[in-house]
Amino acid sequence: MNISSVERTAPSPRPVGLSRLLAVVSLLGLIVLGLGWELFWAPTGSGTLALKVLPLTIPLAGLLKNRMYTYRWVSLLVWIYFAEGVVRACGDKGLSAWLAGLEVVLCLVLFSACALHVRWRLGQVRQSQTP
Repeated sequence: MNISSVERTAPSPRPVGLSRLLAVVSLLGLIVLGLGWELFWAPTGSGTLALKVLPLTIPLAGLLKNRMYTYRWVSLLVWIYFAEGVVRACGDKGLSAWLAGLEVVLCLVLFSACALHVRWRLGQVRQSQTP
């Protein structure tokens, strides 16, 4: 199965495009949330925890370029942020707990969008390879 041929196809069908949009928006949401949370809304120290968003900036270019490999590994990376959100939602109080809940939701949206995107694009490859 040649994944690179999918990247050169004509415009994506609607579900694939929607999953791509959801993935990019939720990733940007996690970046903004992480920065805002640690720097402005509910800081936990000197702001050095804002560095946790740096790994999230790396896959942004790959998602925007529609690279299948990026969607695959982002769906694994997001679980680190999901775990942080669950722990902080249970342990923190007030605004920080609400922000952690939002982080959990954004992580679930990002994972679902990436998983569906990969599944639908692989389905396109299989359809194009059948005679």
